[in-house]
This record gives sequence, structure tokens and C-alpha cells, in this order.
Amino acid sequence: MLRRTFLSLVLLAMAASAEGRRPLVTAVDSIGLTVSDLDRSVAFYTGVLHFQKVSEYEAAGPELEHLVGVFGARARTARLRLGEEFIELTEFLAPQGRPAPVDARSNDHWFQHIAIIVSDMDRAYQWLRQNKVRHASSGPQLLPAWNRNAGGIQAFYFRDPDGHPLEVLAFPPDKGHPKWHRPSNDLFLGIDHTAIVISDTDASLRFYRDLLGLRVVGESENYGPEQERLNNVFGARLRITALRAASGPGIEFLEYLAPSGGRPYPADERPNDLVHWQTRFLGISADDTAQSLHKARSAFVSTGVATSPSAEAGFRRSLLARDPDGHAVQVVER
Repeated sequence: MLRRTFLSLVLLAMAASAEGRRPLVTAVDSIGLTVSDLDRSVAFYTGVLHFQKVSEYEAAGPELEHLVGVFGARARTARLRLGEEFIELTEFLAPQGRPAPVDARSNDHWFQHIAIIVSDMDRAYQWLRQNKVRHASSGPQLLPAWNRNAGGIQAFYFRDPDGHPLEVLAFPPDKGHPKWHRPSNDLFLGIDHTAIVISDTDASLRFYRDLLGLRVVGESENYGPEQERLNNVFGARLRITALRAASGPGIEFLEYLAPSGGRPYPADERPNDLVHWQTRFLGISADDTAQSLHKARSAFVSTGVATSPSAEAGFRRSLLARDPDGHAVQVVER
């Protein structure tokens, strides 16, 4: 508690002194997750969710070790695209990490998902059922009209082969980015945002808004039977805050006002564990970002700014750190 209070004060002071300063990050490049079998996961995301594989590379050696903080690491990474957005799937060939907890819940603080926009929720749900995906929600939920900021949205949670939570989401005509309403024959259109469970919205805002430079684009408080069944958490009441960089998917905070009891992010989590997700930002300067994160007393996964582990990785220098709740944030310099 003392550390969190100190971190909040430091970030607040930095924000107050940095008015007019350019953001540390310019875009959300991709969302990454660790998988146990890259070929199986690529087959799922391309075959079931209609992503397109863009590239694949294998990396090992000191550059990768310093970046991910895992000694002796060797990893395969595939970059996939859906619409205009990207994800990266990484399998650690060595050393293999721990499996995801079988009793993970949507209010645990390591929860993260991507929200995939669909053109027709009924068709999407039937397609997912046909492909025998594992439910995380009881079924698609229509958020009620009384909720001004979320009413009319349809959503459904399910899981990939490693148990990572995913969401398909359909916007009514008056909500969502205009691009989601363009005429299309595609069922799966792209990624609107990645959602993370957090413990304190104000602390997370000081990190993502005041330190990294994202802007708040929406807020709501969601509760009721539809939200409970969507998250599969009885009595769920959430404070939701949406942020965006200049381009790329948004970041959505999920703060559970109720119920209490969501478990904290594992303190010993490493990037080769299957609970690992990371949000990759494009940064202006890796050195400036590292300096700002050090001043804010952020936890680092990397040993510092690391050079790219492969020419195919798409960046020259990078660092991996954690937000106030432990979610991994990668900032890359191209």
C-alpha cells in the first residue's frame, strides 16, 4: 500500500511538471500473448477467427534474454493481422513457463483480453459454437438500454486453446468507431481494444494517461444480470474507462467495484508463463521512456533498453515494464 501511494504521488508530480510535453508513445502496435503451441494457436486464430498470418521468426541469445528477463530463452513468434490491427503469438521453446490457472476468473487482476468486432453477433456465435470454442460467458449478452454509454452493445466471452479469454463484440449504429459500420462481407472485422482488470482507475490513469500520453475517450459503470453473465462473475459491477493513443486498438480499464476478491497479478510471473499478455506501444525514444519509467519507480521486466532479438521483430530497441497492477507494457523504438 505504501509503495502504491508513493508511485501515485510520483506519477502525479511528473504529470504536473510535464504539461505540453509530447507523449512517450504514439500508437498501440499490437497485443501479444504467450502460447504453448504456436502452430496450434496460429491455426485457431487464422482458421476460426479469420486472422491472416503476416510473419514468423525465431529468436534466441542475449538480446532476447535481456528483453524478456528469461535466461536461456528461445522463442518463436508469429505476427497476425485482422483488419487494421495486429496480435503477436509467442511460444517459448525454452524454458517453458507455467500453465495458466484452471480456476482463473474475469475479476482476477491478470485478466486481459482482446475485443474482436463482428458484423453479426448471431452468425459469429453460431460459427464459434460450430468450432467448439470454450465458453467464458453463458452466451452473447445485450447490454441494457438504460446504460447510456454501453446500451445496445452485444458481447460474448470465450477462450482460445490455451485458455486465454477473448471477446467478440458488435456495436449498435450509434456506438463504436465509424469503421466498424462500413459495409463488409467479413464476419470478423478487427480489434477495437484490449481490456485489462485493474485495482485503481486513478492509479492506472496516472500511468497510461499522464505518463505514457494516452487520452481518455469514454467511461461507463456497468452492472446488472447481463454484465454478470458476460463476465461470469455474480454481482459484477465495473467502472470502465477507455483510452486511446493516436492510432491502434484502445486500452480499456475494468475496475471491479464489486465483488471484492479478485486475485492480484502473480508477483513472479514471467513472459514464458501462459498468463502473460503484453501491450506493445510505438515509442518516440526508448531511452526517454526508460528514464520516465525509472523515475516513476515502475517495475521492469527487461534489464533495461534492449536491442532487437531479430531483424524480423520490426523494431531496433525496446523495453518491457509493468503497469501499477503488473500488466506488461512493451515500448519499442523503430
